[in-house]
Amino acid sequence: MNLPKHVFLPVLEFASVHCQSTNLKFREASVTALGVISEGCFDLMKEKLDTVLNIVLGALRDPELVVRGAASFAIGQFAEHLQPEILSHYQSVLPCLLIAIEDTSEEVKEKSHYALAAFCENMGEEIVPLLDHLMGKLMAALENSPRNLQETCMSAIGSVAAAAEQAFNPYAERVLELMKFFMVLTKDEDLRARARSTELVGIVAMSVGRKGMEAILPPFIDAAISGFELEFSELREYTHGFFSNVAEILDDTFAQYLPRVMPLVFASCNLDDGSAVDIDESDDENVNDFGGVSSDDDADDEPRVRNISVRTGVLDEKAAATQALGLFALHTKSAFAPYLEESLKIMDKHSAYFHEDVRLQAVTGLKHILAAAHAIFQTHNDGTGKANEILDTVMNNYIKTMTDDDDKEVVAQACISVADIMKDYGYPAIQKYLSPLVDATLLLLTEKAACQQLGDESVIDDDDTGHDEVLMDAVSDLLPAFAKCMGSQFEPVFAQFFEPLMKFAKASRPPQDRTMVVASLAEVAQDMGLPISSYVDRLMPLVLKELGSPEATNRRNAAFCVGELCKNGGETALKYFGDVLRGISPLFGDSEPDLAVRDNAAGATARMIVVHPQLVPLNQVLPVFLRGLPLKEDQEESMAVYTCIYSLVSSSSPQIFSHVPELVKFFGQVLESPVEKVEVKAIVGRTFSHLISVYGNQLQPIISSLPPSQANVLAAFASTS
Repeated sequence: MNLPKHVFLPVLEFASVHCQSTNLKFREASVTALGVISEGCFDLMKEKLDTVLNIVLGALRDPELVVRGAASFAIGQFAEHLQPEILSHYQSVLPCLLIAIEDTSEEVKEKSHYALAAFCENMGEEIVPLLDHLMGKLMAALENSPRNLQETCMSAIGSVAAAAEQAFNPYAERVLELMKFFMVLTKDEDLRARARSTELVGIVAMSVGRKGMEAILPPFIDAAISGFELEFSELREYTHGFFSNVAEILDDTFAQYLPRVMPLVFASCNLDDGSAVDIDESDDENVNDFGGVSSDDDADDEPRVRNISVRTGVLDEKAAATQALGLFALHTKSAFAPYLEESLKIMDKHSAYFHEDVRLQAVTGLKHILAAAHAIFQTHNDGTGKANEILDTVMNNYIKTMTDDDDKEVVAQACISVADIMKDYGYPAIQKYLSPLVDATLLLLTEKAACQQLGDESVIDDDDTGHDEVLMDAVSDLLPAFAKCMGSQFEPVFAQFFEPLMKFAKASRPPQDRTMVVASLAEVAQDMGLPISSYVDRLMPLVLKELGSPEATNRRNAAFCVGELCKNGGETALKYFGDVLRGISPLFGDSEPDLAVRDNAAGATARMIVVHPQLVPLNQVLPVFLRGLPLKEDQEESMAVYTCIYSLVSSSSPQIFSHVPELVKFFGQVLESPVEKVEVKAIVGRTFSHLISVYGNQLQPIISSLPPSQANVLAAFASTS
């Protein structure tokens, strides 16, 4: 995990040499090792994915079942740890897995179902053309397999449904009908299958949506609730997950089920903590490496047992129940009032729980409790005081988590939640907590918080950056959230954050660090406004360099950032206009493969034209700018781009009028687009109306040459003008 550079090459060399060995143990070791190291060596493995997959897919066809089983396991690991790069290989991976799920060996079948589940989960729409084939195989396996295989099969169907979303509809009825059989099984040996089927119904419900599910839900709800009488922790855990999904699709109408499900959720949340550190001997796969944990009686001053990774049924059940509690609050809002106080207590307690899985759900859930409180107390006379008490609990909890929690994922979630609270409730909500919040953010930016301290036993490479990307992304998102709710008043706070943030932008840092900084700065510039001008000289050289990055994300964020710096950088930014135009010009060309990068380049150009048209040579810039329209992928840029065109047309800029045929063509596309917002279409419609007022019937031949649907939309706007 901590020494990928030293681990990856020897393992790859071993596997490359021995995957063809006559000794089956060497072949098995080759693929098992690749599977095991993928979690720690993900970056290096992604670079050599073709080679690695070649070895593992070859092993799936091995004559020995242990080698085929090891290969299935490895693909499941890759699907978990090598995202998103692994997905682009679906055309070579999926056919191999579909053969493997019909293997003669039960063990290989089971592992390949796991691999299929892990692989399909993140696929998205690429899965749609393969649905018939996939579901045909999986349904056959589900109907004709022993229980243990049926469980892994249901897990795979769940992943397919989650990836396919609405496209899963044609298969939903048959799957749900089958699940009715599994959801009422009561024998001990059938309860795991019952748990999986309960989970699967929840996943299918999410794909099908409220319209397809609401009427047929009651028998499934009854079956799920009756499962609580069976005293099986895993079934309760999956049932809480099922109810979380149902709450998400039913939204406020889930309130009708609260009286029945809330006692069950509270019971799971309040399970005796002592049992959470008992090791469940029946499930020994997670136990064998437990050595070295002592329970010192005199360690009472330690708030939480640290660095233990024990997984027990109780712990997973608590985590699932805590998640459900938060989602019930979020979706039922004011109907949640009778349960608010007890839920807040549980969330507050669980945010200091010994295991990070439970803390993570509590930290997420606190924000949902706050949303419910907000809805509940809006209508109360004494509501403000109560709502403030809850905000107090939540914010103090988050600030403490940011500084003191030792798990990076939990801290990242606290940062995300704080940013959301700032966006949702504005400056008044955080004003009282500003000072400790700034201190906590600064601690994380300078990498001095508890979760950033390495234990003595950790070994980190000298040249390893040693921080968690997910954590720092969440921390860097706090800066724009501050800027959004404080506006220009953010400047004195930003001044404290600036140097620690810029440390991540050094040339020696990996590209993802630099683009994190650039993205954060772009949004800060957008919302802080003119005070960014005093930072322009420091920032421009960095951002201009990033425009030429080999990484598309870096070019995209850099294009967005230069636009905001030119727009809000005042006098200081003027001298950079020429450099910026030269820097973004290649992003419009055929050599730029990424559509979102082009869209952001168009957004930057638009901002520059609007703020200082005299500094932009429109004769040269407009043909390039208009060639990139309409926007293809990043509709966040639409308002800037089409407002710019409106201002050029309405101010009768002579340069724009030579491009009228192009304008009319892409106006038709924008007005017809299902992804553009109403206000964007309104501004395009207004621009078109202005063209009509200038050119009248001269535009008719251009309009007639368009597809009828676009011509009709334009005609509708013309008639209203």
